[in-house]
Amino acid sequence: MTRTIESWLTDMDGVLVHEENAIPGAAEFIARLRERERPFLVLTNNSIFTPRDLSARLAQAGIEVPEESIWTSALATAQFLGSQSPRGSAYVIGEAGLTTALYEAGFTLTESRPDFVVLGETRTYSFEAIAKAVRLLLGGARFIATNPDVTGPSPEGPLPATGAVAAMITEATGGRKPYFVGKPNPMMFRSALNRIDAHSEVTAMVGDRMDTDVVAGIEAGLETYLVLTGSTDEADIARYSFRPDHVRQSIADLVDLV
Repeated sequence: MTRTIESWLTDMDGVLVHEENAIPGAAEFIARLRERERPFLVLTNNSIFTPRDLSARLAQAGIEVPEESIWTSALATAQFLGSQSPRGSAYVIGEAGLTTALYEAGFTLTESRPDFVVLGETRTYSFEAIAKAVRLLLGGARFIATNPDVTGPSPEGPLPATGAVAAMITEATGGRKPYFVGKPNPMMFRSALNRIDAHSEVTAMVGDRMDTDVVAGIEAGLETYLVLTGSTDEADIARYSFRPDHVRQSIADLVDLV
């Protein structure tokens, strides 16, 4: 049975943009959502940037997305921690996207006996900061990470990312593993749905990765669209034990569905 889709969630990198360039059809897709006043959010596991930063980046590529329509793993992490430990404290390895989100959620950022060590993305991981995180975790702090991605894209090729650094900290602490909030944790999708007051039964997720976007969309009960403009080729789909509801060449094929 085909669902009636009233709300949309979409990944950013590999769906709307590739590096700094808009993927054909992305601007038209977002414009159609806004024109028809469909509730939507652009989701990203990238915790470096604030929604304002990302809105500006998309605008430079010709895609007009208001900052309130962007939901990052940093925002989801801050919301989760705010519900777990209101006005708690955290030692943070990350950049403005994460520190700003935690501050606005009422958290105190400190190196002295924090409730949590929170690991996010950063352009330059500091060995000193990682060593401090290890000591704080061994001292009793709880371990949270924004997302499990082990690599991130760059013009020069893959870069180590949050998941890889989290694995190093886990080894150094004798097995203390973080709780990952971002995709593929369906919690990120549920928090996004709550943000736009949408229901899973009438919401679709558009993504380019089977192991994050599609599996989390399935687990959150959404209609799933896999587009082939990012990290997944059609031949890759058979390697997984689950399937998206739909496979499309690009976001351009979805404009008429809005």
